[in-house]
Amino acid sequence: MPITTEDTLQWLQQLAQVLQENREYLTQLDSAIGDADHGINMDRGFKAVMEKLPASEETDIGSLLKLVGTTLVSTVGGASGPLYGTAFLRASIALAGKREMYESDYILLLETAVEGIKARGKAQPGEKTMLDALVPALAAAKEAEAAHLNLAQIARRASEAAEEGMKATIPLVATKGRASYLGERSVGHQDPGATSSWLILKSLAEICARSSKT
Repeated sequence: MPITTEDTLQWLQQLAQVLQENREYLTQLDSAIGDADHGINMDRGFKAVMEKLPASEETDIGSLLKLVGTTLVSTVGGASGPLYGTAFLRASIALAGKREMYESDYILLLETAVEGIKARGKAQPGEKTMLDALVPALAAAKEAEAAHLNLAQIARRASEAAEEGMKATIPLVATKGRASYLGERSVGHQDPGATSSWLILKSLAEICARSSKT
């Protein structure tokens, strides 16, 4: 069962709420190894997205993702704005014109988002970044698709892998971004970008699950 443009809209609305609820938590994580603004920035960015969505006449999934990407780039400071903005923009190109997202489209969304973040951030897994959640999520999604699981199951597997990847950032030494300045002192802290990546995929998985039951 695919998810529709309307489902995608619900995902973005739910995500904005989740990021608002986790604003202090993300900022607390970032205060240990960053600028203490990740939760503030993500909340601000998705509030701006919500302000644009009701007035938007965009009717396909790609257009909605493009709106998110351009809004995040223009409103979110630090590294997260350009990185997430690029991720959503790359995904918007891959899903351009689509009004339904199937299993292969979900893989494409994740794949292009990961490629965009790698290119923009010049990072790889293991460097204590959002990729440590997203790359395992993509691998799990591909594995689930190969096993012929449905979209809701694929999204759930990806979300679970992202959560594991997020937790696995705790013992890592940061080698990218502001956290890299801390060196060994970054060990023992969960990466805020990996955490927000998990929240994004968890919200999408919940929408896919809800859609599969209707």
